[in-house]
Amino acid sequence: MGGPMACNVACSDFDLSVFDLDDNKIDVVYSTGAGAGRNVTRAASVAEAVRGADFIMTSLPSPKVIDAIAFGADGILENVPEGAVWIELSTNNLDIGRRIFKAGKEKGIAVLDAPVTGGVEGAAAGSLMVLTGGDEDAFAKSKPLLDVIGGEIVHLGKNGAGYVAKISQVVLCYLNSVALSEALMLGVKGGVNADKMLKIIQGSTGASYVADRYGPAILNGSYDPGFVLGLAHKDMALTLELGEAVEATLPMCTQVENIYKLAVAEYGFDANHLMAVKLLEEENGVCLRSTI
Repeated sequence: MGGPMACNVACSDFDLSVFDLDDNKIDVVYSTGAGAGRNVTRAASVAEAVRGADFIMTSLPSPKVIDAIAFGADGILENVPEGAVWIELSTNNLDIGRRIFKAGKEKGIAVLDAPVTGGVEGAAAGSLMVLTGGDEDAFAKSKPLLDVIGGEIVHLGKNGAGYVAKISQVVLCYLNSVALSEALMLGVKGGVNADKMLKIIQGSTGASYVADRYGPAILNGSYDPGFVLGLAHKDMALTLELGEAVEATLPMCTQVENIYKLAVAEYGFDANHLMAVKLLEEENGVCLRSTI
């Protein structure tokens, strides 16, 4: 997600300093922006990237990584100038988020939690929904930059609201994926062709983005390479953490989190995210496959 978003910023009217641990990702962003005649520079570290910046945008894989780059002598908070706005685009937990919000306020830095939804395709198109929590003035100041990466920019209230909204909506992707695979399995084992069963679901009260987007990726055996299994499990684990924090009982989320946990143990962190479906296929001795 971060790469396509950075490419859109690199092609905008904003000057961009970009850093990533993977030089290949920096190359893509730099060549995209430089090719469009924009001012894009390569930073050698997080500290170098944020010095002198008016805005900092981070898109990171886990709360642990967010915490690591926030604090310390080489971290964001020690090197970003007073008055800057840090737009934190990742899916994060409230505990680390609150530590960052507090530390930023103490240093005169506004922090917006602004996780995004819309998939890699939305990131590339600049059409993401950005779910933002934090100071209204900082949000207004950041809106022109957020418009570069998103088609719908929503301010939800105080810090943490963006993280809560992102986790609350993204969990449906995983619950629905498991439910879709079980519905397909029930139909196929009962004698209905897999393609016809999916088409029935897509045209029924069970119709959904998940059925349309991921149903074909189950039936063609690709299990969708657009997202990795380990990050899907990370999102489910964050859901249970949030449930504990707000004292919500989430029995379905608990079951689905365990499915993804088992799938990561079986197929590896970097497997395609719908490989969680393969657990059901192996248990039933049936691969859900298209015959078209």
